[in-house]
Amino acid sequence: MLNSQPINQLNIYGRCGYVGFYVGVEMGSPRILIKKKALEPLPLGAIKPKGWLLNQLRLQAEGLSGHLDEFWPDVKNSAWFGGDADNWERAPYWLDGVVPLAFLLDDLKLKGKVEKYVNIIISRQDETGWIAPSDNQINYDIWAIFLVMKPLIQYYEATKDERVPEVVEKCLRWIDEHITYRRPLFGWAQFRWFESLISIYWLHELTGEKWPLDLAVKLHAQGFNWIDFFKRWPLKDPTPKGKWNFMGHVVNNAMAIKAPALWWRLTGDRRDRNMVYEIMEKLDSYHGTVTGVISGDECLAGKNPSHGTELCAIVEYMYSLEILLSVLGDPVFGDRLEKIAFNALPAAFSSDMWAHQYDEQVNQVECSIRENRIWTTNGPDANIYGLEPNYGCCTVNFGQGWPKFTAHLWMRTADGGLAAVAYAPCVVKTSVRDTPIEINVITDYPFREEVDIDINVEEKTLFPLYLRIPSWSEDAIIKVDGDFIRSPPAGTLFKIERSWCGVTRIKMLLKMRPKISRRYHNAVALERGPLIYALKIKEGWRKIKEYDKYGGFPVADWEVYPETPWNYALLLNEEKLGELEFTERPMGDRPFSPEGAPISVKVKGARIDSWRLENGSAGEIPESPVHVENMEEKLVELVLIPYGCTHLRVAEFPSLI
Repeated sequence: MLNSQPINQLNIYGRCGYVGFYVGVEMGSPRILIKKKALEPLPLGAIKPKGWLLNQLRLQAEGLSGHLDEFWPDVKNSAWFGGDADNWERAPYWLDGVVPLAFLLDDLKLKGKVEKYVNIIISRQDETGWIAPSDNQINYDIWAIFLVMKPLIQYYEATKDERVPEVVEKCLRWIDEHITYRRPLFGWAQFRWFESLISIYWLHELTGEKWPLDLAVKLHAQGFNWIDFFKRWPLKDPTPKGKWNFMGHVVNNAMAIKAPALWWRLTGDRRDRNMVYEIMEKLDSYHGTVTGVISGDECLAGKNPSHGTELCAIVEYMYSLEILLSVLGDPVFGDRLEKIAFNALPAAFSSDMWAHQYDEQVNQVECSIRENRIWTTNGPDANIYGLEPNYGCCTVNFGQGWPKFTAHLWMRTADGGLAAVAYAPCVVKTSVRDTPIEINVITDYPFREEVDIDINVEEKTLFPLYLRIPSWSEDAIIKVDGDFIRSPPAGTLFKIERSWCGVTRIKMLLKMRPKISRRYHNAVALERGPLIYALKIKEGWRKIKEYDKYGGFPVADWEVYPETPWNYALLLNEEKLGELEFTERPMGDRPFSPEGAPISVKVKGARIDSWRLENGSAGEIPESPVHVENMEEKLVELVLIPYGCTHLRVAEFPSLI
């Protein structure tokens, strides 16, 4: 159950369900008329990846994301950059991922690209504020303008380029004029209007001017009202095949999860704040998957694990959770963020990140081009790995996933401290109360239980440090310089307040115990900590298209076929889960790959001959428990590995008991 009630108990070694308190405005600063965020993300570049996370971002930079502008026409020749190709969302989407990627890696080549393209966009804005590369302002869907402001603001965070606030202000003034006197919101902008609140609030907090908030009210009035819609939500059933619609579009829904919290910053109405939890619970109940995302191929598709989830929805759900962590401070969003980041996100790419999917299935036993797939609206190639299967939006939008996750690992708290809201190896360089501080997070989490955190402070400084204790870690252990503190409560931000000086080591043991979750048709899924475990299937990759015209880049489309059986039911006894043996392997350069999986577990299962392939997907999963004649004779040992390490998998299994 999602927790919507704050706990603000602030002891020396205390508990904070989430940081639901706000700071006042300092003398001389702008008068801010919106609710303060509970947690403030650090400026882009303050957090740098290390270990496996650094390798993952390098793979992204060396793969599709880092090179699209060198060969793919929709980015290389984008009208946003002075060319004659796409003039709408694709270049802004790409920048939204490559801007943080460049500065997190401190990659000179990528930073040079980013600077070049930002300069072109800024130089092309006219005096009215119109920034999009189109002559047809009346019929232009201004969703792309909402979108382009996000990478510009990230660029400002990293560079303090003084042109950016002026550009954003002119953009917003143009939008204000346009929707007031020319044409109200329509199309994608009508359903994603709340994304503009990110830029509106940023400008308001920077300048203290009120007019951006008046614009927010106008956008809300003209935009689709997700709060009212979910109060009487009619989309509980899977979308009928071929019935595409904006309201059920999975990416719109993944984005809209944060809409009530953003709107609450303006209204202060607790009912708006609480709608976040109601929306998530409704989506989970009727369209949720074991990986923490919602199904949608492209529209909401129910709980059948053979239905897919669009990659754009995965990264947008992650971004929504990052915003929710900041605005509301509830650690439950950190649990969900990690679950998606460590399972659904990496599974959607080839191990070298030169190919990606459009649709990712929880039970994915074949990736091929076939007619009459199970999808609600997508095409026959939607789950192959390639350059732009089905539609090219994910080709550019997937790039925000890993970089924004990295940039939101740590945040400032309203009482002058710092909070770890998600865990991965990184180094944080910032200051607290004008004192420089460096934090080194040394860990192979989520593949291991241990997280070491070194706090290095040059001068003795008193401040609170908050550590998110996942809801699944019932008896976590924390030690500070070898001294046992106590087992902190699960599902909280655990507060350590002390005077810090020199190097202090915090050792955390986040105990991961296996558990079974019940899914569609009473199927079972095995979870341990933030990881989902899936059947390891031998993969046969078949290249079906090469893009020779793209100048030597390893761009290709691939089908993937199973070379070992997949249709098993599991024998998992909840009372004996503690007897499962999880085997660790050394961490390699590509832990999110079948061959590089750093942990595995062996379980017993039996083939279900009646469960077969249908049009390239696993057929309807049998209702559990399933009966197998002479079961003991047919049991075999199966290897499960983390979901994020697979390309073919079964993660929701029929149960033998």
